Amino acid sequence: MNIMDFNVKKLAADAGTFLSRAVQFTEEKLGQAEKTEFDAHLENLLSKAECTKHWTEKIMKQTEVLLQPNPNARIEEFVYEKLDRKAPSRMNNPELLGQYMVDSGNEFGPGTAYGNALIKCGETQKRIGAADRELIQTAAINFLTPLRNFIEGDYKTITKERKLLQNKRLDLDAAKTRLKKAKAAEARAASEQEVRIAQSEFDRQAEITRLLLEGISSTHAHHLRCLNDFVEAQMTYYAQCYQYMLDLQKQLGSFPSTVLANHNQSSSTCAPSSSTTTPSASVTASLSSITNSAASSSFVELKSASGSRKARVLYDYDAANSSELSLLADEVITVYSIPGMDSDWLMGERGNQKGKVPITYLELLN
Repeated sequence: MNIMDFNVKKLAADAGTFLSRAVQFTEEKLGQAEKTEFDAHLENLLSKAECTKHWTEKIMKQTEVLLQPNPNARIEEFVYEKLDRKAPSRMNNPELLGQYMVDSGNEFGPGTAYGNALIKCGETQKRIGAADRELIQTAAINFLTPLRNFIEGDYKTITKERKLLQNKRLDLDAAKTRLKKAKAAEARAASEQEVRIAQSEFDRQAEITRLLLEGISSTHAHHLRCLNDFVEAQMTYYAQCYQYMLDLQKQLGSFPSTVLANHNQSSSTCAPSSSTTTPSASVTASLSSITNSAASSSFVELKSASGSRKARVLYDYDAANSSELSLLADEVITVYSIPGMDSDWLMGERGNQKGKVPITYLELLN
C-alpha cells in the first residue's frame, strides 16, 4: 500500500466518523436516539470550569478598564503586545495635569502665591502619576497575567479535551444505536466489539477530562494569592497618594476659620448654599475655637498701640480681593493696626504693596 492509498483510506474513515457523529447528534436533538449522560461529579466540574472562565474574563476586562480607562490606549497596548513590541511611553493623566500646573505656575511667576501653589500641586500630581504607573505595572504582572494565562492556556486545554470527550460520547452512542439495529449474529458480534472499544475510549477520555477539571480548585487557590497581591498593590498606591496630598496640604498651609469665612463670602454668588454639615464645616468650627484661644498678648498689644512690628509669614496666603495682601511662607513683612479693623486682621506692608492680612498666618518677631 502506497502513501496515497493510505491517505485516501484515512480520509474516508474520518469522513465516515464525522458523518456518524453528525447523524447521532441530529437524532439526539430530534429525540430519536438515546444519549449517554455524564456522571453528576463530571457535570459539576464542567459547570465550575464554565463559571470560572466566565467571571475570570469579566474581572480581567474590568481590571484593565480600571487601570487604563482610555479604550484607545488599551487597544494600542494590545496591538503592541501582539506584535511583541514595546508601546511608546506617554504621560498619564495625573502627569499631564501636573505638567500643565507647573508650566502655568512658572508663567504666572513662582514668586506669586498662585504660581507657587500651582507648581507645588503640579509636582505632587506628577508623583501621583508615577505611583499610578507603578500600580499598573505591578497589577499587570501579579494579577492580570495569571488570569490571562488561565483563559489562554489552561482553559483552552480543558475546552479541547472536553470537545474530544463529546466526540467520544457520540461515537459510543452511535455504536450502541448500530448494535440495536443489528439483526444477524455476525453483525451483532461486530457491533458489540465496536461498543466495547468505544466505551473504553470514552471512559479514558472522561478520566483525562476529569483530572483537568479538578485542577480548577488549584486555579482558584492561585488566583486568590494573585488577588491578595493586587489588593496590596492598591493599598500601597492609595497610601502613597494620601501621603503625597498630606505633604502638599502642609506645604500650602491650612486655612483658618477667618480665611474660610472670607472666601465663602466672596464666592457665595457662585456656590449654592447647603444645610448639610460637611467635614470642612466641622474643621472650620474647630479651627475657630483654636484661633480664638491662641491669640497672643503680642497681637493684643500691637492692636492697642500705634506702632508697627515685623512679622514672619507662617503659610502661603492668596488674597481674596484687592483689599488683602497675598503672602508667601517664610517672608518677613511689616504689620500694624488701624482703628476699626476686625480683631482677626492686621494691615501688612511689603515694599510699596500693602493690604489686610490674617493674624493667624503671622508670627510676630522681636
